[in-house]
Amino acid sequence: MTDTTSLPAGPLIKGKLSRDDLIMRGGMMVIALYLVVTLAFPLWAMLSKSFSTYRIELSQYEFQVSDDNGVFSGTILNGTQLNTETGAYTDQELSTGSDGRLSVTLFFPDFSFRSPVMYKIRNTEPDGRFLIGSNLQKGTDWVELDSNTFRRVQLRPVKATGIENFANYFSTPALFNSVKNSIWIAIVSTIITVTLAFWFAYALNRSCMRFKGMFRLVAMAPILVPSLLPGIALVYLFGNQGMLKELLFGASIYGPIGIVIGSVFFTFPHAFLIISTALAISDARLYEAASSLRSTPWRTFWTVTIPGARYGLISAAFVVFNLVITDFGLPKVIGGQFNVLAVDIYKQVIGQQNFEMGAVVSVVLVVPAILAFAIDRLVQSKQVALLSARSVPYRPKPNPKTDRIMLIYCSMVALFIVGMLAVCQFAALIMFWPYDLSLSLNNYQFDKMDGGGWGSYFNSIKMALLTAVIGTSIIFFGAYLVEKSNGFKTGRALFQMFAMLPMAIPGMVLGLAYIFFNNPSNPLNAIYGTMAILVICSVTHFYTVSHLTAVTALKQMDTEFESVSASLKQPTMKLFARVTVPVCLPAILDISIYLFVNAMTTVSAVVFLYSPKTTLASIAVLNMDDAGDIAPAAAMGMMIFYTNAAARILHLIASKGILSRTQAWRSR
Repeated sequence: MTDTTSLPAGPLIKGKLSRDDLIMRGGMMVIALYLVVTLAFPLWAMLSKSFSTYRIELSQYEFQVSDDNGVFSGTILNGTQLNTETGAYTDQELSTGSDGRLSVTLFFPDFSFRSPVMYKIRNTEPDGRFLIGSNLQKGTDWVELDSNTFRRVQLRPVKATGIENFANYFSTPALFNSVKNSIWIAIVSTIITVTLAFWFAYALNRSCMRFKGMFRLVAMAPILVPSLLPGIALVYLFGNQGMLKELLFGASIYGPIGIVIGSVFFTFPHAFLIISTALAISDARLYEAASSLRSTPWRTFWTVTIPGARYGLISAAFVVFNLVITDFGLPKVIGGQFNVLAVDIYKQVIGQQNFEMGAVVSVVLVVPAILAFAIDRLVQSKQVALLSARSVPYRPKPNPKTDRIMLIYCSMVALFIVGMLAVCQFAALIMFWPYDLSLSLNNYQFDKMDGGGWGSYFNSIKMALLTAVIGTSIIFFGAYLVEKSNGFKTGRALFQMFAMLPMAIPGMVLGLAYIFFNNPSNPLNAIYGTMAILVICSVTHFYTVSHLTAVTALKQMDTEFESVSASLKQPTMKLFARVTVPVCLPAILDISIYLFVNAMTTVSAVVFLYSPKTTLASIAVLNMDDAGDIAPAAAMGMMIFYTNAAARILHLIASKGILSRTQAWRSR
């Protein structure tokens, strides 16, 4: 007879954490802390700043006025009462920034600085403040002043918390129009870019046309230049003295037309890469089935090709939308009076020193960027595998007519890209457009121009190298910890969330958030204005794509490596150094060149953070363009292009040499 009596449940025994587990969790927490300090805290400070309001509370001030003999009657006048009687200031004028000042003489219609009348003023609240000239007065004691001194009295605002900044923003038509302008420009640019990139990628993946390798190289060229450069090229092509301005039939390139054309230029390679990847993965059996069912090529295109590439198209659309709506450099150069959100942030912070309103515009800009990112991630999560173990890779068949049409189309797109770069190079080599077209290197004498001279160029190289080395080390190690750690699901999920957040934050917003490091009470205040903050900001800004690249590479490694290492009692860090790094070296090299190129070209993320000693080449392009030195700005932009191109070539050569030794096992 079988005993069916169940044994009582024993105590839950948790496995003891090994030394390696503690090291990996500790390392993950350190890098997570880095992301919190360099991303979450600055963004929280910026968000708090957007709700910081400054208002001049007239009820906190009292006045007395004497007669012509200087005798006071004892009558006390409240600031609110005086403003109600005189109508000197509106309620909107009393809402101001942190540096706001309000003159008091308008409260007294008969005021004259030559009058013998005396005045008294005091605060009714301990936190009240007013200025007499440049001297700040606090406390509740009466201060007696003659008329000539009284005209120098200015009331100072009191800090509070509220939504008045947002109310002011949305009630100001010029500022609110920026939202509509930014979204409209982003939508139009996205439609054009994705359409052009799709057919370009289709030609390279689904035809047998010639020169595919050359067209791929040309398509990637815009990634190597800052977004300001296409704006400069468009000025030379279609500006007031442009080579081809007649082609616009009287329209101005300074505004939406220029922004859209320039946006298509610098976002094209991003859309092309995503769509090309989607089109490269296809099952030939689907096309064979369509052919056997006598489907027309056009119907096959809409029923097989487009559904297979839809996730790539959607992802490309949201990436382009995000890039356009958050870009600052191009609208700044060629936007004219057409305001967009990113430029509004720059104007509020640099032009008006209104950090609160700049923070408000940043919050507004973050909303569409995060929505686009969230929708893209949702779409990606629904994507299913298009290739199975039984799939047959699709091979295009030669078709002379189609191949010829595709070659012509790709040639036109390549001409557009190469033409923009050629115009910038031409502008950099002539004496004085359009009056003296003789060739000269005068525009490369950057030390004679605004922008920081050649020092800016070498600062950019230094910053890009530091970003590549430090960023690659932090990002890859962090990805390894989160991918290969045992247990600790909550901690790993939180780390992944922080790692994905930078992609949804526009560079302009992140750069503005870092301004708040410039506070004596902030322990990181010492790094403000140094090379360190530029490197930290750049690493954080480009963290997500690099993290995803590293995670993808690490997922390809079987977990058996960790099991074998544990069975041999080898420390995890030894496995990481001896096995993981060599195996993932292709991804590590890709991350490093990605960080280098983006650090060289970034403008929006660092425009608020540089100092006279740490000016960068991309910022020099902006400053020279602002100063009217457009040709030198083009020259500096082309120096960035050639530097990034050289870095890519060196990366390719070094990769072949290194990978031939470390990846030989792949060919066995």
